[in-house]
Order: sequence, then C-alpha cells, then structure tokens
Amino acid sequence: MNLEPLATFHVDLDPILDLGDSHWGRRRVINIVGGTFDGPRLSGAVLPGGADWQIVHADGTISVDTRYTLRTHDDAHLYISTSGVRHGTPEVLARLAQGEAVDPSEYYFRLFCRFETGDERYLWLNRTLAVASAARTAAAVRYDAYTLT
Repeated sequence: MNLEPLATFHVDLDPILDLGDSHWGRRRVINIVGGTFDGPRLSGAVLPGGADWQIVHADGTISVDTRYTLRTHDDAHLYISTSGVRHGTPEVLARLAQGEAVDPSEYYFRLFCRFETGDERYLWLNRTLAVASAARTAAAVRYDAYTLT
C-alpha cells in the first residue's frame, strides 16, 4: 500500500454553532461557506453548503463528520464526506478555540475521505479511499489528502 497525493483542500467555515451537550457529547455544527482544492489529479472549488456535524467529547477530542459538494475545474460535481478526529493538550485546544494560529504539529487532526459522483471522468473516485492530515485556523480547515493505492 502506498499514499499518492490527491489534493490540498482549503475549506472556509462559518463560526461554530454550539448546540450544547447531548448524550453523545457537546454537539457543534460548522457550516461550510466555500473554498478551493488543488492537486495533481483533482482541483476546483468547494461549494457553499454542507457542514461539519461534530461532537466534542469530555476529554476534548473532537469527532469530525463533514459532508459537502465540490465542483472540479472542468465542471464535474463531487460529493465528499470526511470523518476523523482532532485532539491535543487542553492548552493547545484552548488556543485553537480562541482562533490563535497553532502549528499543526502541536495537535493531531486526521481525516478519512470518501467521494461520490456520477461524472464518468471521476468515477475512479467512487472506488478510491483517501486519508488526510489537517490543520484548523480561525475560519478554515486546510488538509492534504492522499489516495490509498
């Protein structure tokens, strides 16, 4: 098994909507407002709509669950879903929560990516799994995605 670079994603976000504590943990929703992606096999725009429906657990770990739409440079539409985790020390997580710039090496933020499309040019994505290493900024998430070959 190898990792091949797929694309770097920059996903712009609305402010966090905090829905409060549930039996799963603290539920938060972060709406996706746009962005871009660019790489050797995939490039284009992140369309507004979709969100990250995340859970913050008692230990500060965040379970990530995103679903949104991409438009490629050649006008194909792709559905992407990611799931993953973000965790770090309480101090680092507090700095992220305050919108500070934090070096991604100070915390763990990894994603699993799945794609879906009916566009013949990108059907290969329906059969492809990707993993990503991510970083959070005050108003965006940036991640480098790699296909598992």
